[in-house]
Amino acid sequence: MKISIITVFPEIHQTFLSHSLIARAIEKNIITVNLIRFSDMCEPKERIDEPTVGHGAGMIIKPEVVEKALNHCENSFGKGFKIFFSPQGQRMDQVIIKKLATKLFNTEEIEAATGNSTQTEPHIILVCSRYEGIDARVEEAYADLTLSIGDYVIMGGDLAAQVFMEAILRYLPNVVGRQESVEKESFSNSFLDHPEYGQPVEWKGLKVPEILLSGNHGAVDKWRNKEAARKTVLNRFDWFANSLPSNEDLELAKEFIPPHYVALMHSQVMVKDKNGISSGNTSIASLDIHDSARSGATYGIKNTFIVSKLEDQQKIMQTFLGFWESDKGKDYNASRHFAVSSVIPTTSLNNVIETIEKQNGKRPLLIATSAKPFGQIPNIDFFSQGVVWSKQQPVLFIFGTGQGLSDEVLNQCDFMLLPINGLTKYNHLSVRSAISIVLDRWLGLHPKLR
Repeated sequence: MKISIITVFPEIHQTFLSHSLIARAIEKNIITVNLIRFSDMCEPKERIDEPTVGHGAGMIIKPEVVEKALNHCENSFGKGFKIFFSPQGQRMDQVIIKKLATKLFNTEEIEAATGNSTQTEPHIILVCSRYEGIDARVEEAYADLTLSIGDYVIMGGDLAAQVFMEAILRYLPNVVGRQESVEKESFSNSFLDHPEYGQPVEWKGLKVPEILLSGNHGAVDKWRNKEAARKTVLNRFDWFANSLPSNEDLELAKEFIPPHYVALMHSQVMVKDKNGISSGNTSIASLDIHDSARSGATYGIKNTFIVSKLEDQQKIMQTFLGFWESDKGKDYNASRHFAVSSVIPTTSLNNVIETIEKQNGKRPLLIATSAKPFGQIPNIDFFSQGVVWSKQQPVLFIFGTGQGLSDEVLNQCDFMLLPINGLTKYNHLSVRSAISIVLDRWLGLHPKLR
């Protein structure tokens, strides 16, 4: 395996390459690393950089200097897979690394990519930018891949290249002693890794979990799986949702997700009349009940509450629910019967809270939804699952009809979910659409192909 690093400062990499598993791999000739200095591609006293075109400060590395460095690498060490590092690149994660390792460490694919049937040793060329970066035309002409190691800016591509090497070389045979540790590490499955402990058994009053001292390997494995699931659900639910979890993984994850509820408010909402906008009531539509119930069933909502204090609206709901909960309704459409069976009609938000508290022994956390910001309560976004779930309380999402939830309701809430926005200024979703979108963003699985 050959790695060429093109950089302004080769010295940055010399210490890195002389330590740990990479140094050992170099000693064993598993990998060879070539350091190429940009300035060596220039005539004496010639600069490697020039001002950016257009207004604004900053210098970029000249395209002809990068081209000379790339040609030097390939003429000296063979055709290579060229990787540039930039904040504008594709964000690097374990999925990308594993795919690249499979591609780059496969001799047949290397021959197909480079057109060189005599070159059986993979060659990766890492281009490390500095200053404001590299002329965009060079990436367009030469880059096989442009990577970013995260959504932040550092002073150059050298550290990014080192992070990339640490990640991908774990997949190169004989670099890591035990391949099992690579296959079972974090980001290789639906769950992150479990916590690890060593001696002493007690440190600063904190003890190693008893189960790890039991000698029962089956029980230890079960505990580790549960801890991995708990940490992932609370800290990186986005990773779990983007993975392809098995049914077994789903069931394990759900042990650490508190019960969720939905309240669709037809009372204590803002309504518009000839005198303006004030707190009032709205009519119940059967389609809203249908669709909110089906969304609830899809995303594992325990109960959907339809709230109205009006007697005539309560009677309409009872008639509607009476049919779907009957044997006749079940025979007519079993899936609709199942969804609607979780709907509970009630007269106030306080009744909803009391019902949930009786079911769980804990008051629910109330999360308001609105198309408009409301600054009096803490805001959360669609990546705040861990913030909410770590409190170990049931979760109630509250949706308003009409012109939205009244201040009376909003002031009871623990959190306000940021509004749903699209690419336009139009912001008038139906409440049933809003329920589906919120539940999908909060509890939905969004698998990435691997």
